[in-house]
Amino acid sequence: MARTKAIEPDAAGDKTEQILQGAMQEFLTHGYAGTSMDKVAKTGGVSKATVYSYFQDKEGLFTALVQRLAAEKFVYFEAVPESTEPAIALRFVATTILDHASQEPHFLTFLRLVIAESGRFPQLAQIFVRNLTKPGIERLTQYLASHPELKLPDPEATARIFIGSLVYFQLTQEMMHGKEIIPMERDRLIDGLLQLILRS
Repeated sequence: MARTKAIEPDAAGDKTEQILQGAMQEFLTHGYAGTSMDKVAKTGGVSKATVYSYFQDKEGLFTALVQRLAAEKFVYFEAVPESTEPAIALRFVATTILDHASQEPHFLTFLRLVIAESGRFPQLAQIFVRNLTKPGIERLTQYLASHPELKLPDPEATARIFIGSLVYFQLTQEMMHGKEIIPMERDRLIDGLLQLILRS
């Protein structure tokens, strides 16, 4: 009996991973509207009943994918203690975000999907913002507010400008293939952001 209980969590984890991998592949290939729970089950190598036993519906499945991405990306902010000096902390966060974006094409493709489907399915975009964007802004705001030596009148606005600049850089350079049209080195952008925040 004890042996069975020890195996069950791993089996559940394996099934969840199969389903999420199948869902990611289907969403990226066919979009949200073109993905069905049947297709996810087939691609994930599980039964349709198994998919429904883990996830109530397609939106729940999409939410789980976003939450997993959020957990992976939020590590950028959690990895920096508040005691770390701003010049080091902010450069680490910015460099890590941009490096991971360029090294993980699936994330950018998923982001394209969210943007493309946001008109028809605004709740999908809100899931993304609520689970990924909002926590990042809140954590960076908390970090900036904990460093009064920066003399920032509005830490939240500064956090939004910082993250927004990185997102815009990804959008124009990677997602919209603008590298040859408006080229800019990653480090030049980061240096500029740090100068704006640290010059006080």
